[in-house]
Amino acid sequence: MKQYLTALKHCYEKGVDVKSRAGDVRKAFGYQMRFDLEEGFPALTTKKLAWKAVVSELLWFLEGSNDERRLAEILYNDDRKNLNEKKTIWTENAKSEYWKDHSKFEGDVGRIYGVQWRDFNGTDQIKNLIDGIKKDPDSRRHIISAWNPAELHLMSLPPCHAFSQFFISDKKLSCQLYQRSCDMFLGVPFNIASYSLLVHIIARECSLEVGEFIHVLGDYHIYHEHFNQIQTQLGRIPKKLPEIKFPSKNIFEYKLDDFVLIDYNPHPAIKAKMNV
Repeated sequence: MKQYLTALKHCYEKGVDVKSRAGDVRKAFGYQMRFDLEEGFPALTTKKLAWKAVVSELLWFLEGSNDERRLAEILYNDDRKNLNEKKTIWTENAKSEYWKDHSKFEGDVGRIYGVQWRDFNGTDQIKNLIDGIKKDPDSRRHIISAWNPAELHLMSLPPCHAFSQFFISDKKLSCQLYQRSCDMFLGVPFNIASYSLLVHIIARECSLEVGEFIHVLGDYHIYHEHFNQIQTQLGRIPKKLPEIKFPSKNIFEYKLDDFVLIDYNPHPAIKAKMNV
């Protein structure tokens, strides 16, 4: 994960300070990171990654859900009636002041990522992607887009990780993601793990090996309130990357506990407030 730490350090040392919608930030624009997935799973080791949160959110996206309480059910493996006090990474969005007048039910987060993946103006992009990879692996049209301009007003949060393209070479699947807005301390390590996991899942579904995850950052930024945590993280030495293990199933049948990181031994977690 040296690629990530280099980007984090560059933003911290070279970025410009501005005021944003969610607080004071230090920001820069335009950066690419490449992760060879054959060299290990890119789970951050300089602080503990919230692995179950990563997996549960991706499974939730693949369901095409807009229900934050459904995400809670996946994460905690329990019925929602028992989860009233349990939070997810989408709880604040679901309950935010700016969204409450648009929410149609408790937990509604609008037509966000998973909805667009499975129902972009009537198109199931995930099924189309898998069918396309199997039928025409050399196509340049293996695309998933969460950015639907006609429905941005129907989302509690417009997509940050907005557009991804998949590529097959030597029977290996790679993915390049464009992320328009990148919270370097909290969000980006989570996004790296999520899309790397997606590459593994789709590769398995299509009888391919994994290649690279390529992460293109647009506006990448650090909240001022995270400066102390970032100094702590940059002072830590990265450890060996873990491997990932999971069974072969239909892509829409996976469960949270199917995905296990092997030999994941990170530094302790570093707590920080999430800005929404």
